[in-house]
Order: sequence, then C-alpha cells, then structure tokens
Amino acid sequence: MQIGLALADFTWPGGLASIGRDLGQVARLAEQAGFSSITAMDHFFQIGINGPPEDPMFEGYTLLAYLAGQTSRIKLGLGVTGVHYRHPGILGKIVTTLDVLSGGRAWLGIGAGWNEEESRGLGVPFPSTSERFERLEETLQILLQMWRGDESPYRGRHYTLERPLNSPQSLSRPHPPILIGGSGERKTLRLVARYADACNLIPGRGDFSHKLDVLREHCAAEGRDYDEIEKTTVMWFDVGEDGERVNETLDELGKLAALGFQTVYGTVKNVHALRPLEIMAERVIPAASKFDV
Repeated sequence: MQIGLALADFTWPGGLASIGRDLGQVARLAEQAGFSSITAMDHFFQIGINGPPEDPMFEGYTLLAYLAGQTSRIKLGLGVTGVHYRHPGILGKIVTTLDVLSGGRAWLGIGAGWNEEESRGLGVPFPSTSERFERLEETLQILLQMWRGDESPYRGRHYTLERPLNSPQSLSRPHPPILIGGSGERKTLRLVARYADACNLIPGRGDFSHKLDVLREHCAAEGRDYDEIEKTTVMWFDVGEDGERVNETLDELGKLAALGFQTVYGTVKNVHALRPLEIMAERVIPAASKFDV
C-alpha cells in the first residue's frame, strides 16, 4: 500500500507571510518520508469539513506547480478537479504543463464537482448534476484525444474543439494517469471502468466492498480488466504527538488493504509541525508498504 499526503487546511500558525516557505518544507519532507504523492483539493472556498468558507484556500494547480519546484520525485495531482471549473482544452494544457515541468510527475484527478456555493460566489457556471456528468465524459474523451496527439475536430454536445493541439505533449506516456473521484454506482463507477486508471472512493458513501463489486461489474460490461484500475480512498491521519496513535492508524490502513485499496491519500493532523510526517516516515509508511493488497 502507498500513502499520499493530502493538503486541505492552510490555517497554519505562521500565517500567510510564511505559508510558501512552510509548504515547501512540508513537501520536501513528505518526499523524503516516502509519501507517494501530494494532492490538494480543487476548491476555491474552504469546505465545511475543514472550516468556514472564509479560511484560506489556494488555487490547486498553481499550488501544485509551486510544489513541483520544491520537490524532484513525488507525484502531484488534485483530488479532484471539478469538471465545470475549467474548459477541457485548457485543463489538458494545464495538466500537461505540470507534467512536463515536473519531469513527468503529474496525474489528473477529476470528478463531476459539487460545491455550488463557491461556483456561484465566483461566477463559475454550475450546470445540473446530469449535465456535469455529460461534461465529465466529454472532457475525458477530449483529454485522451489530446494526449494521443489526435488534432482532428471534437464535436460533442457541450464542447467543440476545432483543433485540440497539445504541444508540448506530456512526458507521462501514454498520458498522465487519470483518477476519477466519487462513489456513484450508475455514472461515476461506469466512467472509471471506461476511462480511468484509478478510482477514489469516498468514505461514508456506502459500503466499500459493495462499491468495488459494482466497479467490477462495470469493468466486465466494458471489457476492462478490473485489476488494472488502482483503488484509492482518503482518510484522516492522527498519529499523535509522539506516535501514540500509530497502531490505530495501521489497523485502519490494514482494513483498507484487505478490501483491495492500494493507495490512501491522508490529511495529516498538524502537518505544519513536521513531526507527524517524521512519525509517518518512521512507523506508518514502511509498515503500510508491506500490506498485501
């Protein structure tokens, strides 16, 4: 099992004057600690589970670009991009740019999006749920076309691209890995089976075993090998000030590994203090890497 670091709360003690420096320290230590990737949320307002909307929230791809310059090996992606936030052609250029400038370390996390408050607040169009899923499938088609170098026109219901040129091409081949986030059984997991390299199931949205069974059924219908799709989820890491909760953390990770989850993206409590990352490096990541998934 691999562990990814999720950054979600930026109300750090040093304030905004030092947040750039502090984020760089966290990213470099996460890389040294053996985290497989760094991910951040694609939100413009803070979300309720972390704090009020007025709390600091950075634009995700700008944040990842900054972290790319602070690191050299760790993978970088958002978990997950709301499909309605950026035009597909521009999104393709953004992820490709991140991939090239980071030396082939980008992955694309994407989903249908949900936060109407921030969309309305910033004037971003917020279509219906059904339309966002239609746009999600078209976006996936467009991105895959761009990444395989097909410049022929794309004409869908929602998007028209006369020449989806993508130069430079991504270093990751055949393209940056695609992760689709969400647990919806009829639409989301079907799109995972059809287009994605990885899924990200959301805790509390139904039984994980059942969701994975549904994904397996969609893979069979699509003629897709279920085992080639990486199974990921998210959790909260609170290892304690001196590691007193490490065993509980490993127990939870072991349960997820037994279900077949290969990667867990975790928000680390008090990550800015750095010591929790050191504990993760010393006692959690090495143990989790030995789990039989």
